[in-house]
Amino acid sequence: MYYEFLDYELFYEKCGCGKKNILILPGWGETRVTFFRIINYFKENYTVYILDYPGFGNSPFPNKDMTIYDYAILIKNFLIDLKIDNPIIIAHSFGGRIATILSTILDIKVEKMLFMDIAGIKPKKKFRQWIREKIYKLKKKFISYFCKNSKERRLNRLRKKYGSTDYNTLPQNMLTTFRNVVNEDLKCYFKDIKSEVLLIWGARDIDTPLKDAYYINKQIKNSHLIVFKDGDHFTYLQYNDAILLIIEEFIKN
Repeated sequence: MYYEFLDYELFYEKCGCGKKNILILPGWGETRVTFFRIINYFKENYTVYILDYPGFGNSPFPNKDMTIYDYAILIKNFLIDLKIDNPIIIAHSFGGRIATILSTILDIKVEKMLFMDIAGIKPKKKFRQWIREKIYKLKKKFISYFCKNSKERRLNRLRKKYGSTDYNTLPQNMLTTFRNVVNEDLKCYFKDIKSEVLLIWGARDIDTPLKDAYYINKQIKNSHLIVFKDGDHFTYLQYNDAILLIIEEFIKN
């Protein structure tokens, strides 16, 4: 099914018909496919919604750059227009950014939130990263000024060498959006989350390190933290059976 808002076309699936609503907010680049078991487990007793963000899965990317606030406003209107009241939010990685904004400055009422290895804290650059970034920018300027005939080919080669995996796998029209998203630090919002939050984290997560979990846990007054000592950034896939039981107990309190 598709939801249309302004120039966005958002693909989503609705599974089950329970009284309580669950909204799943996937990570960057993820689609409903990786949440198949979670959806099947909860659709018997809940109404589960999951969507493809613009640019991923079946949702086309709009003809403009986006910020994290654009994503959040789109999903806020999705919730309002489809009358999805007081949902339980299950968010992974990038989805945690959206859930944080929804439940704070956009003032969407949520029953509970489950944060799994979420993003939102901008890491401090190490000296080596800072130098690498400076070299990339200098080379980029040099190519733009002095290599006009082979500019695009050289810039693409430069991006592949210096860009992250996520950055290099994106189409050209989404690169600015990616930079907008990852450069937005949401640290100041966590303290304003009022709903009960359960944090699930992998101790070996290198994308959103465990220190982020401790910081968020400290900032959110009504929050709890579960750490899987051998878990990575995809704890919910590594420990699927355990995660299902944890989510169920958290929802039922």
